Amino acid sequence: MKTARLLLCFLLAAVLSLSFNNSSKAATTFKDVSTTHRAYKEIMYLSQGAIVTGNTSGYFKPNSIVTRAAAAAMIGRALNLNGDPRTTQFKDVGPGNFASGYIQSAVEKKIITGYKDGTFHPNDPVNRGQMAIMISKAFNYSFNNTVSGAASALKTRGIAQGMVDGSFGADMPIVRGDFSVFLARSIDYKLRLVPTVSFSSEKYVISSDLNVRTGPSTKYPKVTNILAKTKVEVAYKVGEWLYIKTESGEGFAHGAYLADDYEQAIAKKTIVIDPGHGYPDVGAVGFGIFESNVVLDTSLRLKELLLQTPFPVKLTRETDEKVELNDRVAFAKRVNADIFVSVHANAYNGSANGTETYYYSAAATNPYAEDSKVLATFIQKRLLVALELNDRGVKRGNFHVIRENTMPAVLTELGFIDYKPDNDKLRSPLWRQRAAEGIYLGILDYYKYNGHDVSKLYNVVQ
Repeated sequence: MKTARLLLCFLLAAVLSLSFNNSSKAATTFKDVSTTHRAYKEIMYLSQGAIVTGNTSGYFKPNSIVTRAAAAAMIGRALNLNGDPRTTQFKDVGPGNFASGYIQSAVEKKIITGYKDGTFHPNDPVNRGQMAIMISKAFNYSFNNTVSGAASALKTRGIAQGMVDGSFGADMPIVRGDFSVFLARSIDYKLRLVPTVSFSSEKYVISSDLNVRTGPSTKYPKVTNILAKTKVEVAYKVGEWLYIKTESGEGFAHGAYLADDYEQAIAKKTIVIDPGHGYPDVGAVGFGIFESNVVLDTSLRLKELLLQTPFPVKLTRETDEKVELNDRVAFAKRVNADIFVSVHANAYNGSANGTETYYYSAAATNPYAEDSKVLATFIQKRLLVALELNDRGVKRGNFHVIRENTMPAVLTELGFIDYKPDNDKLRSPLWRQRAAEGIYLGILDYYKYNGHDVSKLYNVVQ
């Protein structure tokens, strides 16, 4: 009995210690935001997703007035807009402004506007009415383009409430704490005054294993995961993320992995094929043929195969003309490529041979390192069967077009153009067709691995 009591005391002490430590850690996230602060939950929620931050001294300054620049940054982070510092269209917002990227992105999304004289006034304070309009635009609330309409949109959703005198206080400057409350409630309905929402539409999961998170970014923890073809209920959208509900839980999932119709989902997966080099950059040379011509012909054959599928396909070049590396990457991003495959031929003083495929492994630059490796593995495997050349393996590479891209990206070297047996195949239309088919089948294997039903598309290659 004594032992049992001691064990119980120990367990209680451990639980209390854990609770105290967690609370202390949360309470000291910002030195001036304690657990009793009226906006504590909302500030911590936004902080978890790096939507709001404190200063270098660890203070949040919840009572500081929100400026137009700060408002653009907070909303921009919530919607995952491009916040890279850059030149803007405003003469008073240079690339050195911490919010320049978010300001330009928010203006392009028509969430906030500048002034007729070409200025933005980034340091001007934001009042409650302006805040209501920004949030209404950011989250696509209908508000009749009026302050009263925006205020009503927030109040009816339980995001905001009026002042003691019954007004909304539209002309009152808004502080960081209050702005955080309204923004957090707009994102997560469970933080609202009346935490109810309607799940009014349905979509299907098109990823093999979709993570559902507590907030609209990968910075938020996972709630659950759901498999391909699962039907989910959808409540609302935050940027590119959807708030969904399934039998296993509810939370945010990225819209790229959800579709209205599962069978049509692959029609949204744009594939970019990148034939390397291009005149006057002929690439590697061997026995009278140029790499630039070999890979262009192979890529055009690959395009013809993909045109027989629902996949949209784009080539970075379709003629023997050089495209700069930056332009190849920019093109893939501009067409919202789902995957990027760069096609090349190798050379090494006539002393090396075989096929190899590269991926970039540092996720800090290209966040799809693991997916890139999977894609590279499938393509390499199929090319080995197609070309019957030496297996040089799947390798990590630091090539510009796979490093700087923001989608699964690989670079494959078909063979060595300066090695006679490899060259004999690279110069042959028959073997280039087989190379195109190998890459095609590797791409299908990748999508099959990710849960897509592409079984009928294998029939394109006889």
